[in-house]
Order: sequence, then C-alpha cells, then structure tokens
Amino acid sequence: MFGTDDLPGLAPGLLVDDEYGWIPATRLVDGTRLPELLDAAKHRWQASPHAAAALAWKSYTYWLALPGVLGWASARRVPLLNASDVMVHFDDHRPLLTLGLRRSTTVAVLPTDPLALSGLPEVRVVADEAELLRVLRASMLDGHLAPLLDAIQDQVRLGARTLLGSLASGVAYGVLRAADVLPGRTLQNIGALLTALEVDDLIELVPGPTGELTVQRKTCCLAFTLPEPKVCSGCCIRPS
Repeated sequence: MFGTDDLPGLAPGLLVDDEYGWIPATRLVDGTRLPELLDAAKHRWQASPHAAAALAWKSYTYWLALPGVLGWASARRVPLLNASDVMVHFDDHRPLLTLGLRRSTTVAVLPTDPLALSGLPEVRVVADEAELLRVLRASMLDGHLAPLLDAIQDQVRLGARTLLGSLASGVAYGVLRAADVLPGRTLQNIGALLTALEVDDLIELVPGPTGELTVQRKTCCLAFTLPEPKVCSGCCIRPS
C-alpha cells in the first residue's frame, strides 16, 4: 500500500521468522519489560515520564493497529493482534520500536473469502463484517491495548482518554495514508473502525487547506511538553 514492505515501525514483510532479539508483547502487557520501553522513549525525546509514556503509547498503537485496520479496510482480512502473537523490539534507534507478527498469527476472514476454503489452521472464518470488526477489537483492544493501558497507568498517571485519543488518531491516519489505494469510502471505513473500538468521539475528520481530509484530535499526546516543543498537526492545542 505504501510502495514498500519496509516501513520503519514494522518488521520487513511484517512477519518475524527469527525471534532472536524480539520479545512477545505479553512482556509489555504484563509490565515485565514495559519500563524499558518507557525509558527508551524518555531518552529518545528527553521527555518527562508522563510525556514519554504518552508518546511511547502513541507510537506503539499506530504501528500495532496498522496491519489490522488496513487488512480490514483493503481486503476484509484481519490479522488478530493478540499480544502473544505480536513481537516487539526497541533496540533499533531509528524508530522508537519495531513490531512484527508471528507466522502462526491467525487471520480472520469472511465466508466469501477464498482463504475460507483453504483449510489452513491460521485462518479463522467469521460470520459477517460485524463479527470481523468484533474480533479485530477483541484481539487488538480488549485483549492487548486495554491491559497495556492499565500497565502504563501503573507506572505514570495518565488519563485513559488521553491515551485512547492517540489510538483513534492512529487508526484514522493509517487509513488516510492509504486512501489512494484502498477500495471503498475512506470516511465510512474510518467511522466503522472507530465506532467498533468505541473511540469515535475522540477525533473529527475535517477538511484540510486543499480540501483533503485531516484528523482533528480532541486530546493531546503531550509532545508540546518536550524540551523542543512540538504541536502536532490536528492537535487540540493551538499554537499562540
């Protein structure tokens, strides 16, 4: 979709065959390795603990959501983003972190998808499009990001609304970035995803300077608190 299979926050080709140096996301969700990720963010941006956690979450949720939401929007094929199947490393200092999927990751499809007849153990056939969105939410949010959010809140005091705003904007930005090659209607795709995740009240899609859709956030990722303050495009904080 982006003209390459080598994106800075995802493993090349998305799948991780050699897991040396990677950790399963369960080690972040259970808090075991979370302090290392937050510390990496703190040093990368010279950020306070709160801003480091907010920015680490923003980066993590964007790269985690991208395969799921684009799989759904482009082909109605959803890799289930269970924490046990997501692999992470944060030793490469170009991006803050890199995510990939185990080859055994389950992919949910509709009954009309050719994969539904493949008999592959990694393929899960669901009843309809509503169920496809439900399994995306269950794997990505309920079983992965929600407990990760709780683990982050055990480390620093950050509101759930602040963090979920970054998830909402990340989902919207992911679909907008691929709008030129995605079939269907961008607004409706984003709306369906955000509604399924129950974060549709945290952003708005508004016309940009040349009429293109842009994301207007209702919460802030705290980048404005950095030593070199940054006010992101679409931030709810307006520069003076």
